[in-house]
Amino acid sequence: MEKAMFEDVFGKMHLSANVKSNLKNAVVSNVKVWFQTKTMEVSLESDNFVDESCLDDFKEDIIESFPGISQVKASICYPMEKLAPEEKIEKYWAKLSEIVYKKSICCSPVFKRAEWHLEDNTLVIEVENNTYKTFEILGINNLIENALRNRLKLEYKVKFKDKPLNEAEKEKYNKIKKERAKSYLENVISFEEASPKIAAPVVAESKFKKRVKSGNANTDEIKDDVITIEEACRINGMVTVQGRIYSETEITETRKGGYIVKTDIYDGTDCVPLKLFCSPDDYKERFKGLLKKGKYIKVKGNLDYDKYENNEQVLIINMVNAAEEPPIKTDDAEVKRVELHLHTNMSMMDAVTPVADYIDRACAWGHKALAITDHGVVQAFPEAEHALHGRDIKMLYGCEGYMVNDMGAVVKNPKGQSLDDTYVVFDLETTGLNTNTDKIIEIGAVKVVRGKIVDRYSTFVNPKEHISDKISKLTGIYDDMVENAPDEDVILPEFLDFIGESVVVAHNAGFDTAFIRRFAKENNIVFDNSIIDTVELGKTLIANLRNYKLDTICDALGVSLENHHRAVDDAEATAECFIKFIDMLKEQGENNINSLNELGAKNIDKSKIRKRYHIIIFAKNQDGVKDLYKLVSDAHTKYFGKRGGRPHFPKSEIMKYRKNFILGSACEAGDLYEAVYNDMPEEDLKEIVEFYDYLEVQPLGNNQYMIGNTKKNSKSVNSWDDLIDINKKIIELGDKYNRPVVATGDVHFIDPDCADFRKIVQIGEGFKVDEVENQPPLYFRTTQEMLDEFKYLTPEKAYEIVVTNTNLVADMIDDGIYAVPNRKCPPVIEGSDEELREITTTKAKSIYGDPLPANIEERLNKELNSIIGNGYAVLYIIAQKLVWDSNDHGYIVGSRGSVGSSFAATMAGITEVNPLDPHYVCPNCKYSDFTSEEVQKVAGNSGFDLPDKKCPHCGAEMNKDGQAIPFETFLGFNGDKEPDIDLNFSGEDQTRAHKYCEELFGKGHVFKAGTIATLQDKTVFGYVLKYCEQKSINLKGAEKRRLVNGCVGVKRSTGQHPGGLVVVPDYTDIYEFCPVQHPANKSESGVTTTHFDYHKIDSCLLKLDMLGHDVPTILRMFKDITGFDPLNVPMNDRATMSLFTSPDALGIKSEDIYGCPTGSLGLPEFGTPFVIGMLVETQPQNFSGLVKISGLSHGTDVWNGNAQELIANGTCTLNEVIPTRDDIMVYLMLHNVPNGDAFSIMEHVRKGKGLTADEEALMREHNVPDWYIGSCKKIKYMFPKGHAVAYCTNTFRIGYFKINFPHAFYAATFSVKYDDFDYSIMCFGEEKARENYENIMSMGKEASAKDKTTADMLKLVIELYARGLKFAPIDLYNSGITKFKVIENEEGEKFILPPLCTISGFGVTAAESLVSAREDGTFETIEELQKRTGLGQSNIQMLRDAGILGNMRETDQLTLFA
Repeated sequence: MEKAMFEDVFGKMHLSANVKSNLKNAVVSNVKVWFQTKTMEVSLESDNFVDESCLDDFKEDIIESFPGISQVKASICYPMEKLAPEEKIEKYWAKLSEIVYKKSICCSPVFKRAEWHLEDNTLVIEVENNTYKTFEILGINNLIENALRNRLKLEYKVKFKDKPLNEAEKEKYNKIKKERAKSYLENVISFEEASPKIAAPVVAESKFKKRVKSGNANTDEIKDDVITIEEACRINGMVTVQGRIYSETEITETRKGGYIVKTDIYDGTDCVPLKLFCSPDDYKERFKGLLKKGKYIKVKGNLDYDKYENNEQVLIINMVNAAEEPPIKTDDAEVKRVELHLHTNMSMMDAVTPVADYIDRACAWGHKALAITDHGVVQAFPEAEHALHGRDIKMLYGCEGYMVNDMGAVVKNPKGQSLDDTYVVFDLETTGLNTNTDKIIEIGAVKVVRGKIVDRYSTFVNPKEHISDKISKLTGIYDDMVENAPDEDVILPEFLDFIGESVVVAHNAGFDTAFIRRFAKENNIVFDNSIIDTVELGKTLIANLRNYKLDTICDALGVSLENHHRAVDDAEATAECFIKFIDMLKEQGENNINSLNELGAKNIDKSKIRKRYHIIIFAKNQDGVKDLYKLVSDAHTKYFGKRGGRPHFPKSEIMKYRKNFILGSACEAGDLYEAVYNDMPEEDLKEIVEFYDYLEVQPLGNNQYMIGNTKKNSKSVNSWDDLIDINKKIIELGDKYNRPVVATGDVHFIDPDCADFRKIVQIGEGFKVDEVENQPPLYFRTTQEMLDEFKYLTPEKAYEIVVTNTNLVADMIDDGIYAVPNRKCPPVIEGSDEELREITTTKAKSIYGDPLPANIEERLNKELNSIIGNGYAVLYIIAQKLVWDSNDHGYIVGSRGSVGSSFAATMAGITEVNPLDPHYVCPNCKYSDFTSEEVQKVAGNSGFDLPDKKCPHCGAEMNKDGQAIPFETFLGFNGDKEPDIDLNFSGEDQTRAHKYCEELFGKGHVFKAGTIATLQDKTVFGYVLKYCEQKSINLKGAEKRRLVNGCVGVKRSTGQHPGGLVVVPDYTDIYEFCPVQHPANKSESGVTTTHFDYHKIDSCLLKLDMLGHDVPTILRMFKDITGFDPLNVPMNDRATMSLFTSPDALGIKSEDIYGCPTGSLGLPEFGTPFVIGMLVETQPQNFSGLVKISGLSHGTDVWNGNAQELIANGTCTLNEVIPTRDDIMVYLMLHNVPNGDAFSIMEHVRKGKGLTADEEALMREHNVPDWYIGSCKKIKYMFPKGHAVAYCTNTFRIGYFKINFPHAFYAATFSVKYDDFDYSIMCFGEEKARENYENIMSMGKEASAKDKTTADMLKLVIELYARGLKFAPIDLYNSGITKFKVIENEEGEKFILPPLCTISGFGVTAAESLVSAREDGTFETIEELQKRTGLGQSNIQMLRDAGILGNMRETDQLTLFA
C-alpha cells in the first residue's frame, strides 16, 4: 500500500487517548491482514519518538473495532532519513537506555554512563567496572542490534568493551568490593552459628514436622540511634531505621525448611526492602505479629546490595521491635473547620484515598462532620456508612455533579424584542482563544431588520502584537494586513455605535461578546444588549447534527460559507443562517425572543450539551438521599454525555429536587468561578449566585495551573494576585447576596506525599508526565492549615469562611441520614410459607410414601421450620419458580454452592442433589431402606454407589439416592444463616430466564448486580513503568511497590456480575437503596445495574445468582439429538465410571490420544490436565470418589501440598482426606466435637482462616489425628459437597452419552465451544488435525493462550477421529450458525456437520445474515449471495477459501467474445 497519515487510515476508529496523542503524526507504511489466522499487521513510521506503550493500546483498539481480528502486530520505526547514523544513534540513545533498563535494572546505570563510537559496521560501547561481559551474557548486545535494525533501519554489530578506570576510581572500586564481601561473609557466618544443630527427626512428636536452621534475628530491644532510611541508603552497612510496613509479607520456604521473609518499609524520606531469615516456628512465635502490613517497626540490620534482588539495596534484619508511632498531625483549633469538598478513590482515576481513611483522620482531629463529593457518583456512600459505625461524626452525603444548563441558553438578557426587530450579527477574529489576554484582529458584522440584511460593517484591527503563524494559517490574516489598521480603542467605540440598541447575534456568542464586554468595562461603557447565540439556536431548531459548528449548520441549511474563519464571511453566513432560523421560529408560532430559552430547554438533547459546570449537591435530609439517587441514576442512564464521557446533571433536573438539596458552587470548573473569571455582567453573576445555598473558594495552590497557562480553551491569569482577586470577588458576591462563602480543599488525597500516587493514576489515564508532575496541593487540611491559606484576607473574614461558614453549612443538613437502610427487604410472595410446605411435602410423599417415614418427616419438618421460621420461605419459592420455568423450557438447572445440603430444596425441585443418607427407595410401593448392611457399607458417601437391589415387598428395581450432606452446612445449627441459592442456567436460556425474573417481580424491580472494577497491582505496575519511561528515570523496586500500593483500589470502571440479579420488593423502589446505571456507562448494553457494588447492598436486598453455564445447554442438545432423556442415565453405569481411569470404553487406547490415560477429555471439570493427573493418582472406582476429586480440585491448598502428599506417603486414602467443607463438620461430630464447635471450625477452615489455638486444642482433646489438624491448617478455600455432587452428576451423564451417543456428545461439546473450533484445521481428517496439534505442542512456552486452547480442542477432535467418527463439510444451506448438527447420508452413516461460525473470522452477525437470506431460496451466483446477505468481500472470500461456494458462478453476465 502507499504510505498514508495515521489519522487518515485509523482516524475514524475509536482510539484511546494514549494512541491519539502519540500516533497522530505517524505515517502508516503498511497494513496486512491474514483472514485465516485473524491477524492484522500494521507498520508505522515517525520522525519523532513516541511512547511505545501506546502500541499495546492501539492493538486493543483494533481488536475492539474489528471483531474479525483476534491478533494484532504493530511496529514503529524512526527513519530520520536526513540524519547521519551517528546522529540517529545519539538521538535514540535514551530509548536504548530504556531497553537496557527493562532487561536489567543493575546494568542500567552503568549503561547510562557508557561512552560509544562507531568503528566500520560496529557500534562499540565502553562500560566501566569490568561489566562488559555481563552485558553480553544477558544478550543486551543483541537487543540493541535488533533495536537499531527495527527502529532506525541501521545494520550494526554491537560490541561491549571495558572502559579503563583511572587510579582513584580503581582504589574506590576495590575498597567498596572488599567491604561488601566482608559484610556479607559476617552475616552468613552469624546466621550459621546461630542455627541449631540438626538432630535426628523425632517422629513421635510429629510425623511431618521439619527441623530447620534459624537465623540470628531476634526481637531484643534496639538501643541504637535511628537514622532516616534516606540516610541509611546513602551509607549502607549496619544501620537502625524505623518506618511503616506498606507491602504484604512474602514468605519463601528454603530447601532446608527455613523461611525467607520479605516486606518493605517507608519513613517519609525513602523506602527500603526488608529481608528476614528465620525458622517457621520463630516466624510464627516472634516475628509474624511484627511484620504485618501497616505496622510501625524499628529495625536494625545490614543494608547492602543483594544479588538475589536485582542488585538493589536490601536491609537484612538482625533485630526488630515494634516502634512508637510517629506523632500524627493534629488539629488543635478550639473550633474545627468542616471539609465540604472531598473526593475518595471512587472518583474514577482521579482521587486515591479510601473514604474510611478520611473518616479516621477527621475523627482523630475532632471534626464534627465530613463530606463526600465524588465526581458524578455516590459509590463511596456504603463504605462511609460502614466506617461511621459507632463514631461521633456526621457524614454529609453529596456528589460533585457535572451540571449542564438545559434551561435554555439561546438568549441572554431578553427584552421582549420581536423577531422582526433589529439584529446585528457579528464575528471576530482574534490572536487567540483567551478572552482576557488576546486581541481582536478583524470585525465583520451584518445588520438584519425584518429578516433582511440592511447594512454591513467590516474592519481590520491592529492588535499591536505579532499574529502567530497558527492564527495566520487559520484566518489568512497576517501582520502586514493589520499594521496600518486602527487599534481597539478607535474601532470598538465605532462598532458599539453600529450596534446601538440592536439585539446582538453571534455563533458561540459567549466568546465574541466577551471581548466587547471587556472593552466596555475598561472604558465605563454600558453594554447590556440582548444577545442570541446561534449555536444554541441551532441545537433548538435542528436536531441530530453531528456538531453545531458554523460550517455544519451552513451545510444543513444550504447556506454558502466561503473563506471560513474570516470575520466578514463568517458574519455574512451566520446572518443568512439566522434569517432562516427566524423563518423556522415563526413557523413554530414564535414571535419574540423572550420565549426562545423555554423552547431551547424543551428541544435540547441534554446528553449532547458540551459545556459542563461542576456543582456540589448535598442531600439535605433523608428524602434528599433518595432524590440524589434518582438524579445520579438519570445522569448515568438518560443523560450520560455523548462527548467526554461524563454523567450530565441537567439544571432542570436539579431544580426538580431543589427543596431536598443543599447546593454549592464548587471549584474553578463551576459556573460561578468561570463567570467571575470572564467578568460577566452583574445581573448574570446575581442569577448564578442566587441559585446556590453557599459559595466556595479554595486555596490558591489549587488553581496555580492557571498562572501563565497557554493551553487551548483553558483559564489563564498572569499572577497570584489575579487568583486572589477572583477569590475576593466571590467572597464579595457572597456578602452582597447573602450567601455564606466557605473555604474548601477540593481534597483528592489525604496527605501531601500521596500526590505521588495521583500522578501514577493520571499517567494511567493518558496524561503526560509534564501534565502530572506539579500536583496541586489537594490534601486534607487542618483548621490552621486552611486559615494559613487565606492570610490575604482579614483574620475575621478568614475565620468566617474557614470555620464559621463550613460549620453553618454542615448544620443545614439533617443528622441521622443513612445511605443504605439497615434492614432486610425481601420480596413478598403471598402464601410462600404454605406453598413451600405444600410443594415439598407433596413431592416427598410421591417418592417416599404417605405417611412419610419418620426419619424423612423429621428432616423435612426440621428444615421447613427453620426456613419458614427465619423468613426464608420466599427465597425458596422464588428459586423454585425460576427452576421450574427453565425446566418447562426444556433445560435442566444445575445447583451451585451448598443448597444441595437442603432436603427441602431437593423436594422443591431447586436442586437434584438429595442430601439424605444413602438409601434405597422403591418407585412402586415406596418402601425405603436406610439401615441395611448394603447401605451401611456406603455410609457417609453416595447412594449412587449402592449395588442394584430389588424391592423386598413388590420386586421392583429400587432407586438409589442420598449423598449424606447435613442441612446445617447450609443454614447453620440455629437455621439462621441466610441461604445463598446459586443456580446454573443454560447459557442460551439465561437471558430469557432473567426476563422471566422481571415478569415475576415487575419491571423496575429487577436489576443486574453491579460491580466496581478497581486498579490492581499488575495494572498499576504498568503505569509506574510508563511513568519511569516518560521521565527517563529508574525507580528502585521498593519505591515502585510503594507507588503501586498507594494506587491499588482506585476505581477504574464499573461492570456487572455475570449472573447476579438484585430484586427490589414491590412495596418500595430501588432509590431507597442505591442509584442505577449502565455497566461501564455503555447505554448500548441494554443492561441496567445497581450503582453500588452489589456486595454493599446484599444485606438489605435479595440477590439471585442465575449464572449461564454450558452443561444445561449440552444436556438439552443431547435430548434434542438422541431423544434420550439425560435424567434417565443410570448413575452406577460401570462403563461410564471406567472413563475416569481408562479410555478403553471408547474403543481406543491411551496412545491414540497422545498418552491421555483416561477417557475424560471433554467431560466438564474432569477433562483438564490437572484433574486428569488427580484421576491417575487416585484411580476413583465409584461416584463417591468422583465427588471427592471434584472437591479436592476446586479447593485452594486442599490437594496440592496437602491431600496429594497424604495419599502419596500412605498416611491416608482418598476416602479419608478432607475433600469438601461438609466433611470437616461431619468428621468432627463423629469424634464427638460439640456441634456448634464443629460448625465453627468448618467455617474457619473453609474460608482459609486456619485454626485458633483453642480449636486446635479442642480437636486434640477429641483425638483428632495430627495429620487431620495439619491438613486443616493448610486449607485456603473449600468446595461445598452439594456443589461437587451437582457437578459430578451432570458430568457422569455427559460421560454416558460420550460412550453411547458419541455423535451427540461431540456435536454438543463443540457447539458450546464453537469460538475455539477452527474448521480449516480440524475438519479435514485426522492427519491434518494431528499435524496442527503437534505443531502447537512443539512451540512449548512460546505457545499463546489461544494456541493452548486450540490444542485442547484438537486433542478432542483427534479422539473423535480415533473413534472412527467423521465431520461433514460445511453446507451453505444446512449448516447452523453456532451449533453443530448430527446428520445421516443415504446409507445411514452419521456425520457431524460444523456450523458457519467455525470458519475462522466468520462472525455470528455474518452467519445470521446468511441463514436468514437462504430461507428465500438458493443462491445462483456469488453476486446474488452478496446482495441478499449483505456480506462484505472479506466474508465472501472466507467462504471461498473454506470451499463452501463450490463452483458457484460470480455473476449472471455472459462473455461472448474473449
